Amino acid sequence: MTSRAPAPEISVPGEPVSVTIAQNQKELLASPDSQLAANKRLVFDWWREVLVAAHVEVADKYMHADYIQHNPNIATGRQGFVNFFSARPRQEISSTIANLVTIVAEGDLVVFSFRRELPDPRDSTKRYTSTWFDMMRVKDGKIAEHWDYGTK
Repeated sequence: MTSRAPAPEISVPGEPVSVTIAQNQKELLASPDSQLAANKRLVFDWWREVLVAAHVEVADKYMHADYIQHNPNIATGRQGFVNFFSARPRQEISSTIANLVTIVAEGDLVVFSFRRELPDPRDSTKRYTSTWFDMMRVKDGKIAEHWDYGTK
């Protein structure tokens, strides 16, 4: 099977390799396993509509009421999530997710990886890219659990 992750830029020995964003996110949703494809689509749509665009009125469509949140900044439970994201201004729902590198699904888990740009610790005048991950567990067609880096 070929990788669905975008090819990295040309690397230079001793230098960090820049993380490449996926150019066609629809391709990332495909899977020969229909359940894995459905799980990817569920999480992809939830991320765009509820998490990014703050359309919390549709959270129950995507999330279990007893949703488990592992980020210490957000209360666990669907209502805790809704309360947190209700404070954010609603936005237009995008067809894509910013800085998405790839989507991986295995069993009941879906993992998103994202490109992040950070200050270079060796030279404050420069920046570098890194990869950050979020993982969601799907149960009965809804998101039941979420893990992320959990920083402020």
